[in-house]
Amino acid sequence: MNKKRILISVTNKTGIEKFAKLIPLGYEIISTGGTLDYLEKHGVPCINIQDITGFPEMMGGRLKTLNPYIFGGILADTSNEEHLKVIAEHGINLIDIVVVNFYDFNADKRMEKIDIGGPSLLRAASKNGTSAIPLIDPDDYDEVIETIIKRNDWRDKEIGTLLPYDMRQKLVMKVFSTTAKYDWEISQWMEMRALDGQNFFTD
Repeated sequence: MNKKRILISVTNKTGIEKFAKLIPLGYEIISTGGTLDYLEKHGVPCINIQDITGFPEMMGGRLKTLNPYIFGGILADTSNEEHLKVIAEHGINLIDIVVVNFYDFNADKRMEKIDIGGPSLLRAASKNGTSAIPLIDPDDYDEVIETIIKRNDWRDKEIGTLLPYDMRQKLVMKVFSTTAKYDWEISQWMEMRALDGQNFFTD
């Protein structure tokens, strides 16, 4: 199970078709719902995530990425022999790049618009930042793609990645600062509704 894979699941679809540049290097793109439709309309071949997980998207889109075949592929530390053994035993393929951004909560403040899968995917890729590449900001796409193309088939023996350490640090920090801001915005909305005597579980 050594296919190179990119998972793309975004609300802001700006620039995601650029990842097609990595397909000639042996990368496969996994995608979901509207992102899958967008990429296919732009001529980018994709694998539907349900073909990986074995489950259809369900509960109105609430459940689509939360699956061991996805999170196992993201969280496996490639320098850890036990991790590699476990994913091999269970037929889990590594996911090298995770491209995700969140529902725009500020544009539609409702419980249903709180993103669960997106932050979870990015936090997993960031925690495993020596083996996976987390991308939350479209402004970083070009630099990451071009760096991978230039360094194709190169591996840093210390961290086992295609990206320099400082670039990977920057991407991971951006994920956690963004998710912190996102959670703060949600908590502030809940607090204001509660103070006004409103039930934030209802729209």
